[in-house]
Amino acid sequence: MGFLLDKKQFSATYRILLMLFVIHLSISTIEAARKLQKNGTFPALIAFGDSILDTGNNNNLNSVTKCDFPPYGKDFIGGKPTGRFCNGKILTDLIAEGLGIKEIVPAYLDPNLQSKDLPTGVCFASGGSGLDPLTSSIQSVVSASDQLNNFKDYLGKLKRVVGEEKANNIISNSVFLLSFGNNDIAITYFNTPSRSFQYTVASYSSQLADWTSTFIKDLYGLGVKKVAVLGTLPLGCLPVLRTIQEGPLRVCGDNANEAAQLFNSKLSSRVKSLSSSLPQAKIVYVDVYNPLLDIIKNPARSGFNVLDNGCCGVGAIEAGPLCNQFVTSTCANVSQYVFWDSAHPSERAYRILASPIWQNLKSNLS
Repeated sequence: MGFLLDKKQFSATYRILLMLFVIHLSISTIEAARKLQKNGTFPALIAFGDSILDTGNNNNLNSVTKCDFPPYGKDFIGGKPTGRFCNGKILTDLIAEGLGIKEIVPAYLDPNLQSKDLPTGVCFASGGSGLDPLTSSIQSVVSASDQLNNFKDYLGKLKRVVGEEKANNIISNSVFLLSFGNNDIAITYFNTPSRSFQYTVASYSSQLADWTSTFIKDLYGLGVKKVAVLGTLPLGCLPVLRTIQEGPLRVCGDNANEAAQLFNSKLSSRVKSLSSSLPQAKIVYVDVYNPLLDIIKNPARSGFNVLDNGCCGVGAIEAGPLCNQFVTSTCANVSQYVFWDSAHPSERAYRILASPIWQNLKSNLS
């Protein structure tokens, strides 16, 4: 037996169905927008460089440049040391978080790294590393060239996990973050006679810029299109260099700061040149020198009280840039300290630096 609707019934049914369809479409649109906001514009973040970006690649190396022990990580997830040179998250994590990619970026050399982590990015950076081959050799850490080799290894794994086409798409659309030069200048140039005799500050900074260009070109040859290059920190203002260069005065060391500024200037120019010469590439220079120097010069404006000592190992800064794993005392309130140890900013300082960085990357690398 058939079922017939009169015009009024048909009209009412049609309106209900139409309303349900609109509601479903709205929910689908909101859900899609939510996922887009969560995932962001970039599928992954991949980092190379030094301790500013290292999320734990040094943990299993035979090197003294490591921090897989307390009190490092006291404010990290679970309060555990992970090999990050900080009390909590570092720039790699905070930028990935700000871009909507993921909360933390795992170290590629972590033995517990899972295949599911590969498509959203990993970190190849190694604390103590640099562009100069001598830098990584001095500290027995992963050199820039070996980081690049590890990336090639990662590419093969990524293609096996998601397929070649999707892997290529991930690589060409992801953010590649670079931080080199800090150790080359602060450790290798100023503390290794062979380099200071071989180069002037000007010629060494030019050589570092050349090495950076080569590294970026090598990445480009592997399909990388979007690169953010961090300049160096105001090295002379690191607590350890205040002590080494300025002694009891403990003011910022002019020599290291001038060398850092010179390198940053040449690096910025080189990045602009590469952006023009490499078709389809988007390469940006990210100034971290001046934003951190501004925090150091005006600590109260950002809510900091201590700018020339690290929270960890306070009173023993002459012993070196890192916290001592046998003396685990820290300051009472790390949020008041610009620096966590004698060479690395605290998580709170990193958070202040990170926000304008990821906003810059969204604008200029999308």
